[in-house]
Amino acid sequence: MLSPKELELVKNADWILTKNAVIQKVYLLFGGLSDVYRLALENESSFVPEDIGIRSPKISKGDQYEGLPWVMLDYPRNFAGEDSFSIRSFFWWGNFCSITVLLSGTFQEKYAASVQKYFQSQGPRCRDWFIGTGTDPWKHHFRKDNYLPVSEWNGGSMKDLPFIKLAKKIPLHKWDQLHSFFEQNYSEILQMLTGK
Repeated sequence: MLSPKELELVKNADWILTKNAVIQKVYLLFGGLSDVYRLALENESSFVPEDIGIRSPKISKGDQYEGLPWVMLDYPRNFAGEDSFSIRSFFWWGNFCSITVLLSGTFQEKYAASVQKYFQSQGPRCRDWFIGTGTDPWKHHFRKDNYLPVSEWNGGSMKDLPFIKLAKKIPLHKWDQLHSFFEQNYSEILQMLTGK
Protein backbone atom coordinates (compact mmCIF):
# COMPACT_ATOMS: atom_id res chain seq x y z
CA MET A 1 0.00 0.00 0.00
CA LEU A 2 1.13 3.54 -0.75
CA SER A 3 0.84 6.26 1.84
CA PRO A 4 -1.17 9.35 0.82
CA LYS A 5 2.09 11.26 0.29
CA GLU A 6 3.56 8.44 -1.85
CA LEU A 7 0.35 8.20 -3.87
CA GLU A 8 0.37 11.94 -4.52
CA LEU A 9 3.99 11.81 -5.71
CA VAL A 10 3.53 8.75 -7.92
CA LYS A 11 0.72 10.52 -9.76
CA ASN A 12 2.82 13.67 -10.28
CA ALA A 13 5.51 13.41 -12.97
CA ASP A 14 6.53 17.05 -12.57
CA TRP A 15 8.79 16.52 -9.54
CA ILE A 16 10.85 13.79 -11.24
CA LEU A 17 11.20 15.91 -14.38
CA THR A 18 12.41 18.79 -12.19
CA LYS A 19 14.91 16.47 -10.49
CA ASN A 20 16.21 15.36 -13.90
CA ALA A 21 16.56 19.00 -15.00
CA VAL A 22 18.56 19.86 -11.86
CA ILE A 23 20.89 16.88 -12.35
CA GLN A 24 21.43 17.98 -15.97
CA LYS A 25 22.38 21.47 -14.74
CA VAL A 26 24.90 19.94 -12.33
CA TYR A 27 26.37 17.95 -15.24
CA LEU A 28 26.70 21.18 -17.24
CA LEU A 29 28.31 22.94 -14.27
CA PHE A 30 30.80 20.12 -13.76
CA GLY A 31 31.50 19.89 -17.49
CA GLY A 32 32.44 23.58 -17.53
CA LEU A 33 34.50 23.19 -14.37
CA SER A 34 36.43 20.29 -15.86
CA ASP A 35 37.77 22.68 -18.51
CA VAL A 36 38.68 25.26 -15.84
CA TYR A 37 40.38 22.57 -13.72
CA ARG A 38 42.30 21.16 -16.66
CA LEU A 39 43.67 24.61 -17.56
CA ALA A 40 44.62 25.35 -13.93
CA LEU A 41 46.47 22.06 -13.68
CA GLU A 42 48.26 22.58 -17.00
CA ASN A 43 49.41 26.01 -15.80
CA GLU A 44 50.83 24.56 -12.58
CA SER A 45 54.31 23.33 -13.49
CA SER A 46 54.70 21.54 -10.16
CA PHE A 47 52.44 18.73 -11.34
CA VAL A 48 54.01 16.34 -13.81
CA PRO A 49 51.33 14.19 -15.47
CA GLU A 50 53.44 11.06 -15.06
CA ASP A 51 53.72 11.73 -11.31
CA ILE A 52 50.01 12.03 -10.56
CA GLY A 53 48.64 9.88 -13.37
CA ILE A 54 46.41 12.54 -14.90
CA ARG A 55 43.51 11.04 -16.78
CA SER A 56 40.60 12.84 -18.39
CA PRO A 57 38.00 14.31 -16.01
CA LYS A 58 35.27 11.88 -15.00
CA ILE A 59 31.69 12.83 -14.08
CA SER A 60 29.62 10.15 -12.35
CA LYS A 61 26.13 10.11 -10.87
CA GLY A 62 23.86 7.93 -8.79
CA ASP A 63 20.67 7.96 -6.77
CA GLN A 64 21.64 6.23 -3.55
CA TYR A 65 24.21 8.04 -1.47
CA GLU A 66 22.38 7.67 1.82
CA GLY A 67 19.26 7.33 -0.33
CA LEU A 68 19.69 10.59 -2.25
CA PRO A 69 20.91 11.53 -5.75
CA TRP A 70 24.48 12.69 -6.23
CA VAL A 71 26.85 13.82 -8.98
CA MET A 72 30.65 14.02 -8.78
CA LEU A 73 33.54 15.19 -10.88
CA ASP A 74 37.01 13.73 -10.29
CA TYR A 75 39.97 15.60 -11.76
CA PRO A 76 42.74 14.82 -11.46
CA ARG A 77 42.11 11.22 -10.47
CA ASN A 78 44.43 8.34 -9.81
CA PHE A 79 43.21 5.35 -7.85
CA ALA A 80 45.89 2.65 -7.94
CA GLY A 81 45.65 0.27 -5.00
CA GLU A 82 46.88 2.03 -1.87
CA ASP A 83 47.90 5.13 -3.84
CA SER A 84 45.10 7.68 -4.38
CA PHE A 85 45.20 11.24 -5.67
CA SER A 86 41.91 12.93 -6.40
CA ILE A 87 40.28 16.32 -6.34
CA ARG A 88 36.55 15.63 -6.20
CA SER A 89 33.68 18.08 -6.74
CA PHE A 90 30.48 16.67 -5.26
CA PHE A 91 26.77 17.54 -5.43
CA TRP A 92 24.48 15.81 -2.93
CA TRP A 93 20.75 16.36 -3.31
CA GLY A 94 19.15 17.97 -0.28
CA ASN A 95 22.48 18.55 1.46
CA PHE A 96 25.38 20.51 -0.06
CA CYS A 97 28.10 20.72 -2.66
CA SER A 98 31.70 20.08 -1.64
CA ILE A 99 35.22 19.94 -2.96
CA THR A 100 37.64 17.38 -1.55
CA VAL A 101 41.26 16.43 -2.00
CA LEU A 102 42.15 12.82 -1.18
CA LEU A 103 45.74 11.65 -0.84
CA SER A 104 46.95 8.22 0.21
CA GLY A 105 50.01 6.02 -0.15
CA THR A 106 52.84 7.56 -2.15
CA PHE A 107 50.77 10.71 -2.83
CA GLN A 108 50.27 11.23 0.90
CA GLU A 109 54.00 10.83 1.48
CA LYS A 110 54.78 13.30 -1.30
CA TYR A 111 52.30 16.06 -0.38
CA ALA A 112 51.70 15.75 3.40
CA ALA A 113 54.41 18.23 4.40
CA SER A 114 53.20 20.88 1.92
CA VAL A 115 49.58 20.53 3.06
CA GLN A 116 50.53 20.66 6.74
CA LYS A 117 52.70 23.74 6.16
CA TYR A 118 49.88 25.44 4.26
CA PHE A 119 47.40 25.03 7.12
CA GLN A 120 49.95 26.13 9.72
CA SER A 121 50.85 29.25 7.75
CA GLN A 122 47.28 30.25 6.85
CA GLY A 123 45.80 29.92 10.34
CA PRO A 124 42.31 31.50 10.58
CA ARG A 125 41.97 31.73 6.79
CA CYS A 126 41.46 27.95 6.80
CA ARG A 127 38.51 27.92 9.19
CA ASP A 128 36.10 26.66 6.49
CA TRP A 129 38.20 23.57 5.73
CA PHE A 130 37.46 20.17 7.25
CA ILE A 131 39.85 17.26 7.75
CA GLY A 132 38.79 13.67 7.36
CA THR A 133 38.87 11.79 10.66
CA GLY A 134 36.84 8.74 9.62
CA THR A 135 38.15 5.38 8.52
CA ASP A 136 36.44 5.27 5.11
CA PRO A 137 37.84 7.66 2.46
CA TRP A 138 34.68 7.22 0.33
CA LYS A 139 32.25 8.80 2.80
CA HIS A 140 31.25 12.36 1.95
CA HIS A 141 28.97 13.48 4.77
CA PHE A 142 30.22 16.12 7.21
CA ARG A 143 29.06 14.53 10.46
CA LYS A 144 31.57 14.45 13.33
CA ASP A 145 32.42 10.79 12.77
CA ASN A 146 33.79 11.68 9.32
CA TYR A 147 35.12 15.24 9.42
CA LEU A 148 36.26 17.85 11.90
CA PRO A 149 36.94 21.52 11.21
CA VAL A 150 40.68 21.90 10.71
CA SER A 151 40.65 24.39 13.63
CA GLU A 152 39.42 21.59 15.96
CA TRP A 153 41.87 18.96 14.75
CA ASN A 154 44.62 17.99 17.19
CA GLY A 155 47.26 19.03 14.69
CA GLY A 156 49.28 15.82 14.53
CA SER A 157 51.34 14.91 11.52
CA MET A 158 49.35 14.45 8.32
CA LYS A 159 51.85 11.79 7.29
CA ASP A 160 50.61 9.63 10.18
CA LEU A 161 46.93 9.69 9.13
CA PRO A 162 45.54 6.63 7.32
CA PHE A 163 44.93 9.05 4.42
CA ILE A 164 44.65 12.81 3.96
CA LYS A 165 41.17 14.01 3.13
CA LEU A 166 40.41 17.73 3.19
CA ALA A 167 37.08 19.22 2.17
CA LYS A 168 35.05 22.39 2.06
CA LYS A 169 31.30 22.63 1.51
CA ILE A 170 28.73 25.16 0.39
CA PRO A 171 24.97 24.99 1.06
CA LEU A 172 22.67 24.44 -1.90
CA HIS A 173 20.81 27.73 -1.33
CA LYS A 174 24.01 29.43 -2.57
CA TRP A 175 23.53 27.83 -6.01
CA ASP A 176 24.52 30.99 -7.88
CA GLN A 177 27.91 30.93 -6.14
CA LEU A 178 28.78 27.30 -6.96
CA HIS A 179 31.02 27.98 -9.95
CA SER A 180 33.17 30.50 -8.10
CA PHE A 181 33.21 28.27 -4.97
CA PHE A 182 34.60 25.33 -6.93
CA GLU A 183 37.03 27.38 -9.01
CA GLN A 184 38.50 29.28 -6.03
CA ASN A 185 38.85 26.22 -3.83
CA TYR A 186 40.36 24.12 -6.61
CA SER A 187 42.98 26.83 -6.93
CA GLU A 188 43.52 26.80 -3.17
CA ILE A 189 44.01 23.01 -3.19
CA LEU A 190 46.71 23.40 -5.84
CA GLN A 191 48.40 25.98 -3.59
CA MET A 192 48.24 23.58 -0.64
CA LEU A 193 49.85 20.80 -2.63
CA THR A 194 52.61 22.90 -4.17
CA GLY A 195 53.54 24.79 -1.02
CA LYS A 196 52.96 28.20 -2.59
